[in-house]
Amino acid sequence: MARTSRSWRLARRSAILLLLVLGAGALAAAAPTWLRTSGATALDADVQVHVTGTTAAPGVGAGALVVVAAALALGLVGRIGRWVVLVVAAASGVVVSASAAAILRDPVPAATSAVAEATGVTEMTSAVTLTPWPAVATAVGVLVVVAAVWAAVSSPSWGRVSARHEIVRPAAGTPVARREASTAEAGIDAPGSPAPSGAPGRAAQHPEAGPADEPDEQETWDSLTRGEDPTDR
Repeated sequence: MARTSRSWRLARRSAILLLLVLGAGALAAAAPTWLRTSGATALDADVQVHVTGTTAAPGVGAGALVVVAAALALGLVGRIGRWVVLVVAAASGVVVSASAAAILRDPVPAATSAVAEATGVTEMTSAVTLTPWPAVATAVGVLVVVAAVWAAVSSPSWGRVSARHEIVRPAAGTPVARREASTAEAGIDAPGSPAPSGAPGRAAQHPEAGPADEPDEQETWDSLTRGEDPTDR
C-alpha cells in the first residue's frame, strides 16, 4: 500500500530530465515560422514575410532558457534552494505560455512589426496566417508549470546529501566500543588517538629499570671507615 501511495512521486533525476526536455521543447517550438504575411514596396509588390517564434514572442525563447538552467541547478541545490529553483521554473513556464498565447490571441501586432521591418511600411497586403507552433509553445509552457509543481510536491521524498564522509562512532555494546572503553580505563591510548596534553609519554610510563643492587657511595664510605669490607655482602 505504501509503495502504491509513493508511485506518483517524481524522483529528482526524473524531474531534472523532464524540465530539460520541456525547456528544449520550448526552444524548438520557438525556432520555426509562426506567422506568414506579405507586404509591398515601390520595387516589389509582393514581399513575403515569415516571422519566427523568437521574433514574434521573445519571451518564449528567454523563458525556455531559464527552464533549462533551472533544471541543471535542481541537481545541485539543497532543500531550500530546490524550492527557489522550482518557483523560477514555474514562473518561466508561465512566461512561455503567456507569450505564445498572446500571439494566438492577436498576431497582427507582431506581423505588422515584421512587415514594417521588411518593407519600410506597416501596411500588409495579405491576411496573417498562423502555423501550429504558437499552440505547441503554449502547451509546452503549461507542461513546464505542471512539472515544476509536481516536482515541488515530490521533493520532500528526495534523498538528502550523502553522509558517507561523516565520522561514525561505534555503537555502545559492540566489541569495538567495549575494547575502547577498556583501554581508556587502563590508561592506554586507543590506536590512532592523540596523546593528551601534559600526559607522560610511553617511555615515561614504562621507564627502564636500572641495576637493583647497586651500592650507595655514602654507605660504602661508612663501611670502610668502620673497617668493614663493603663487598662482603
